[in-house]
Formats: sequence, C-alpha cells, structure tokens
Amino acid sequence: MTRILELPPLVLWAFFCFSNFLENVFPPWPGDTVTVFSGFLSSSPGSPLSFLSVVMATYLGNLLGALVMYFFGEKFLIFLKRSRFPFLSALYEEENLHKTLEWFRRHEIVVVLLSRFSAGIRFFVSIVAGMSKMNVIKFVVLYTIAISLWCGLLLLGGSVMGTHWNQIVVMLSYYNRAIGFLLLCLFLYFLYQIMKKRNTKLT
Repeated sequence: MTRILELPPLVLWAFFCFSNFLENVFPPWPGDTVTVFSGFLSSSPGSPLSFLSVVMATYLGNLLGALVMYFFGEKFLIFLKRSRFPFLSALYEEENLHKTLEWFRRHEIVVVLLSRFSAGIRFFVSIVAGMSKMNVIKFVVLYTIAISLWCGLLLLGGSVMGTHWNQIVVMLSYYNRAIGFLLLCLFLYFLYQIMKKRNTKLT
C-alpha cells in the first residue's frame, strides 16, 4: 500500500482511467474491483489523489471505452457474423439481427441505463447501440447517468469502508455470479428458440 501511495499522481490517475476503459472493451478485466479500490485509496491518509480526481478518471475511462465500442460496433458485429465460430452464424442471421436491433430501439433508454450494472451486458449494449445508430448524444447522457449510479456506489463504498473495502469485492463476486447465471439462462433460452425455429422451417 505504501508503495502505491508513493507513485506519481498522474500514473495512478492514468491507471484508474485505463482500468475503467479496459473493462468496457474487455469484460473479464476486474474493473469494478479496481474502482472500489480507487475509492478506498482516495480516502486514505496521504493519498496523492482526491476523491474528485478518482471520480473523473472513472467517468472518462468508462465513457471512452463505451464510445469505442459504440463507433466500432457495426464492424465488430459484421466480423462476428462472418466468423465460423460455433453458434455465431445462427445468432447473427439477418433476421435475428434485425429483430435484435428493433427490440433495442424500443427499449434503448432502459437497456443503456441498466447496462452499466453488468460487465457482460455493457460490452454488448454499446456495440448494439452503435449498430442501431442510436443518437450518440442520447447514448452519452444515458451512459453518464448509468456510470454515476453504479460507479458512484462503488467509489463511495470503497471510500466509506476504508480498509474493509475488500468486503465490497466479496459482495460483488456473489452479485456477478448471480448476474452471470441469469445471462447464461437467457442465452440458452435464446439459442433454444433459434434452433427450434430452424427445425420448424426444415420440417
């Protein structure tokens, strides 16, 4: 801990900013854990970073990561569609893709607001937002609100809990497992519906 506090403020700020950027483009990265730790670090005696500077690093990193996935969403999905990985050819058929985009356009406000509460969801939502040509200003405003809600809780939790900040990480692990299980169930159900429809067409 002492060695971390001795690092130059700019280095620490850049790391926290990059961590938040990375979790938007690479979901396995433990960005939420780093965010909680940054909240704790900002409240530690002798911290080189203020709470406000950590908030700015968190916001800018998240927003930049989301915008990267937004602007390159179409190319990314086309790549997945043309790939030969198992099940992807079924998931990205024109009909399925059209239905997905239509569904997203009808519920885009709620989906973007809730997307920040799960790493896996936020990754795909930013891509689909770009694919559906969602108004970029609207996307930024909604994502900003989502960042404020979720990351605000993590930063405040890390700051308030102090040296017990790792207890929040334990709760996050249970939370992420529950969300992951739910997403897996939804994915399997979606896949089942696709295969069922295909079999119906063949018969």
